Amino acid sequence: METYPERTCSIDRLVTHPKLVAGVKAGTKTQQRRDGIYGLPGETFDLEGMGFVVTGLTRQRLGDMTDEHAQAEGYPNLEMYKDIILKMHAGMEWKADSLVWVHTFAAKMD
Repeated sequence: METYPERTCSIDRLVTHPKLVAGVKAGTKTQQRRDGIYGLPGETFDLEGMGFVVTGLTRQRLGDMTDEHAQAEGYPNLEMYKDIILKMHAGMEWKADSLVWVHTFAAKMD
């Protein structure tokens, strides 16, 4: 079993923006990058009555992101993802060596 640092935020804060919630519920968004740990593998969360489970948690450099990663975030390509992220987080710089936590999730199967 992998050991992770302490959680930095509650899992209910993992996906909050209405458009992103809609993407998760539609199955077009399967990952969320954060600067801290919001949920651990196996942990579940609810979005508007639908259950989801964290299936993976990995560390990634922003500079290693690809269009495929941006699509898993619910965006058509990396350039659009970068543009929106920088607009959402005023003052943030996109630094290739910055590390983020990649939370991967799927609909919970009962």
